[in-house]
Amino acid sequence: MNPTKLRTITAIALLAPALALAQAAADAPKDKAKSSAKAAPRADAVARVNGVPVPKSRVDAMVLQQQARGTPDSEQTRAMVVDELVNREVIVQEATRSGIAKIPEVQTQIDLVRQEILINAYIRDWLRKHPIGEAEVQQEYDRAKGQTGDKEYRARHILVETEDQAKGMIADLKKGAKFDELATKNSKDTGTRERGGDLDWNVPGVFDKQFSEAMVKLEKGKYTETPVRTRFGFHVIQLDDVRDVKFPSLAEMKPRIQQQLVQVKVDELVRGLRAKAKIE
Repeated sequence: MNPTKLRTITAIALLAPALALAQAAADAPKDKAKSSAKAAPRADAVARVNGVPVPKSRVDAMVLQQQARGTPDSEQTRAMVVDELVNREVIVQEATRSGIAKIPEVQTQIDLVRQEILINAYIRDWLRKHPIGEAEVQQEYDRAKGQTGDKEYRARHILVETEDQAKGMIADLKKGAKFDELATKNSKDTGTRERGGDLDWNVPGVFDKQFSEAMVKLEKGKYTETPVRTRFGFHVIQLDDVRDVKFPSLAEMKPRIQQQLVQVKVDELVRGLRAKAKIE
């Protein structure tokens, strides 16, 4: 997955205090007359600030956020939440009176927060209606396990620009030169050069096909006697060791697989919506 790709957030956001403040600012009445007209029933209000109700639903929502962070739902927690919401309402009212809520930059931030809430709510509902099935998880697990194989290899390599340079490394090895010393001195792979070309333990699938095919054919302690070409250049490869792979169980992999499948589904959803949209 490309980490620089902007992805739609699929998890329920645990919104920061600024988010609740912005949401409250968006909902805040412009005058007391309007606030009285829109006031929630008194039974639903856990407090009132200058006549403006703090609804119980807002307390419940924040308590759920706190529970997600490990705080139990208790009388003490709810009292603290009510106190925090009163503080927020006091600040929001003052911010509204001061005109802060009308500043374009603040309005933009409120719009972004609103978008995020709607996106999360929509995707949450869509995923509820299109859940990841057990068969999908099993299929992805079997695919990953098959792609990994039952062996992993510890190899080292020397990467050079040209085939002649690689042939020169092989000639030096045949004369008794040490592989790690040649790698440290000549390899252009800066990530492994200082380790004598050591690539650590890996399954073949992580390497280019040409590299992995040459590596798995080697006996332990042997090196390729002809250069191996990949998109990076020419390699001389030495196999240091081989061991059996202990692949994680389905139970261990399931949460990660579900997360990956959810992301795939959301990506497909977004592409479908974009395809139907008129984007100018």
